[in-house]
Amino acid sequence: MAHYHFIGIGGSGLAPIARVLLEKGHEVSGSDRQLSDMARDLQVLGVTVFVGHEAKNITGAEMVIRSSAIKDDNPEVQAALQAQIPLLKRSEFLKHLIAGQTCIAIAGTHGKTTTTAMVAWALTSMGLDPSYVIGGVSKNLQVNGHYGRGKYFVIEADEYDYMFYGLAPALEVVTHVEHDHPDLFPTPETYRRAFEGFVSRLLPNGNLLLCGDDPGALSLRSLVKTARRVSTYGILNGCDFKAINLLLNSRGGFDFDAVHIEQGRLAIIGSVSLGVPGKHNVLNALAALAITHILRLSPIESITALQGFSGVGRRFDILGEANGITVIDDYAHHPTEIRATLSAARNRFSNRRIWAVWQPHTFTRTLTLKKEFISAFKDADQVLVTEIYAAREKNETISAKQLVAAMPSSKTRFAPTLENAVSILQNELKSGDVLLVLSAGDADQVSSTVLEILRGRK
Repeated sequence: MAHYHFIGIGGSGLAPIARVLLEKGHEVSGSDRQLSDMARDLQVLGVTVFVGHEAKNITGAEMVIRSSAIKDDNPEVQAALQAQIPLLKRSEFLKHLIAGQTCIAIAGTHGKTTTTAMVAWALTSMGLDPSYVIGGVSKNLQVNGHYGRGKYFVIEADEYDYMFYGLAPALEVVTHVEHDHPDLFPTPETYRRAFEGFVSRLLPNGNLLLCGDDPGALSLRSLVKTARRVSTYGILNGCDFKAINLLLNSRGGFDFDAVHIEQGRLAIIGSVSLGVPGKHNVLNALAALAITHILRLSPIESITALQGFSGVGRRFDILGEANGITVIDDYAHHPTEIRATLSAARNRFSNRRIWAVWQPHTFTRTLTLKKEFISAFKDADQVLVTEIYAAREKNETISAKQLVAAMPSSKTRFAPTLENAVSILQNELKSGDVLLVLSAGDADQVSSTVLEILRGRK
């Protein structure tokens, strides 16, 4: 048993890894600026979590793992270096975490968290007890990480800070490749090259699964020229795994037939009825079905699991309803994700007024994708835009107020603080409305606060 210490343990990148190590029987400690829900969950399990960063926090640690957001001048980083304790980033540590298991790595600009959760849930439902690391809490599994005794390790392969370069997958999935994280990848080409590097890490005789509906993902196909096998999935013609006959169902999701086309012959995998909304979730579910097909697992059991899939925290997360108003949290922070989430809301709540509260995430992303953000809200009836969540950035190069000035004034307003947004919603929400909060930062407190107000508890 070893003692691992995590600097930044409360984030979605490190918290599930800490959980896996704890379940393996290791001693785990960590620190963060504040206690997140994920950090509190780890505390309940017996992990020592320090609030704030101090050199003494690493006492007894045999290895220190740090978040991508942790800088070199962090006192715990400096203490580890002075004590000559191994100090690793996620990408450097993953080979230790996954050793001895078959890695299924799911990457992409959009959809990787939900697809990872779907695959982990399907394999768990079949009794295969996989290990997994998910960038959000699965509602079915109720956790974001687990050490399983089974053959497979399912992991969300994050491109930020080149985390996915630490993997050697037997099966890789790329859902989308669309420019993001401009603070690290200043151009679309630098971003794409990161995914090229990820694909190059696929094991010999491994399988690569690409979304055939996304040009960025599909462009990676030409890189594979060895014994590795490449398949595509999607709704468009030409895909190896395809969703056809899409119909909205009474649960707010889509029904569809999944088929596999091999050597020109079409084979029915089965009919699927999803409870999670949006065409983007049809693609996520189809990717999960393609994975289980490649692994030669039961299609009936796979479909049964996916039909019971209830989502991931902060991904179209319906928190509740009060006074006829439905409150939803979503992690969308890229224009494509915002459009997909609002489209799913419009499909599910076709005759209701949709309020979107958007907290832009990072100055570089907001500035780089400004034009795309401005046009991403057509399916919302009312839009409140809060000030930009700085996250890891310090230089304010743009204000959200500038975006609001370029958006339709008839339905868009600037709410500089989260308190302003809550006040407006408290005064203007009406029975029948749907409130959708879009944030990768701390604006989820808007949805929880409004729901408490509506329930008369605040």
